[in-house]
Amino acid sequence: MSTNVYLVMRLSGGLQAWGLDSQYTYRNSGLFPTKSGVLGLCCAAQGLDRGSVAESEWLAEVTSCNMTAIAIPKLRSAGDRQTPISVRRIEDFHTVANTKTAKGDSKDALTYRQYICDAEFMVLLRMPTELADNLKTYLENPKWGVWLGRKACIPSAPVFAGICADLDEVSELFLSGKPLQTFTYQEEVSGFPVGTDTLQDVPVNYSVDNRTYGLRRIIVHEAVF
Repeated sequence: MSTNVYLVMRLSGGLQAWGLDSQYTYRNSGLFPTKSGVLGLCCAAQGLDRGSVAESEWLAEVTSCNMTAIAIPKLRSAGDRQTPISVRRIEDFHTVANTKTAKGDSKDALTYRQYICDAEFMVLLRMPTELADNLKTYLENPKWGVWLGRKACIPSAPVFAGICADLDEVSELFLSGKPLQTFTYQEEVSGFPVGTDTLQDVPVNYSVDNRTYGLRRIIVHEAVF
């Protein structure tokens, strides 16, 4: 019988973008990494083609693995004092050339895209040991480029952090020995009554012309000091 472990990923960079509910003109970003974004990063690391059989088979193995995203505060030093840096959303726009309209002609279109700044996360994927070990190999030496939600959002640190047996080990190695409850974190839960929100970010197919996502139930825990 396979043992479940925590695959730990560090998502740190100047910009991140985790789209939740928009794919067209206005492309928003959530304040936590999406499961589709994290697993998409893992697919890129493995060199899995969009919509391929290999991608579908791998997603079928991992989409049921619970994900927890922990917000790690960044600190600003001023003398002997350290104060947390607030995570901010910013927005820019892109011109997309030759966009087809409903009338069938083409024109240039503006799209507005949100990013989050000054954010860092530790993401935990609860999965069988064999799956974690295999993914470790690719995250340490990815076949394709990996990014934090969009191609412009390049990681500023190695994405693979480690594999831990339990949350106590996660705390000791990656949270400065502090318990999980001292951080704000988003937890995937198994039952509807337990959660407080539903996200449509469980990837079934990343094919460009047939992207498909399932639902998951989550709850956000605010930090307790």
